Amino acid sequence: MYPALSAAAAGFGTGLSLIVAIGAQNAFVLRQGIRRDAVLAVVGICALSDLLLITLGVGGIGALVVAWPGVLTAVSWIGGAFLLGYGALAARRALRPGGDALHTEGEASGSRRRAVLTALALTWLNPHVYLDTVFLLGSLAADRGPLRWTFGLGAVVASCCWFAALGLGARWLGRFLTKPGSWRVLDGLVAVTMIGLGLLLVLDA
Repeated sequence: MYPALSAAAAGFGTGLSLIVAIGAQNAFVLRQGIRRDAVLAVVGICALSDLLLITLGVGGIGALVVAWPGVLTAVSWIGGAFLLGYGALAARRALRPGGDALHTEGEASGSRRRAVLTALALTWLNPHVYLDTVFLLGSLAADRGPLRWTFGLGAVVASCCWFAALGLGARWLGRFLTKPGSWRVLDGLVAVTMIGLGLLLVLDA
């Protein structure tokens, strides 16, 4: 019992330490949470994606990916281009007079579709996600032997807790962003994050 709890706690702590770092995915979830725009869908996509990726890592799929290094290179180029494009859009919102505002009811359907597609892209087109979940967590889980799945479960729980807290908790920040200027600052920070990470992916590809 205690070894299992120890493995789960280690997985939770390791997973949380990896996912809390500032990144494109977290910045997007935070922004959606503040806007109260498709929050449950975005949180669900991010959490379920991590569940799948961690499962693949614990299952040993990382060794197969290593055999095709060109895959990660292609993902770096595509993901980098996407982040640069998204960062440019965020920069335009930040520079546009009036900033950003909550979407209207008539725009909700299209906004939700864009949010879902963006969440999928930010998750699956980011090679660092694979490095953290499939490779790093997978290798650490392998060291746990028969308790590797317990370790992986702890990492999955950490991912679910983090995205839920980030997306659902961010709505409380909305009260401080009632002025257009506040949204411009937020979009400026998102733009810097996205463009910076996009450049890193392209340069490292």
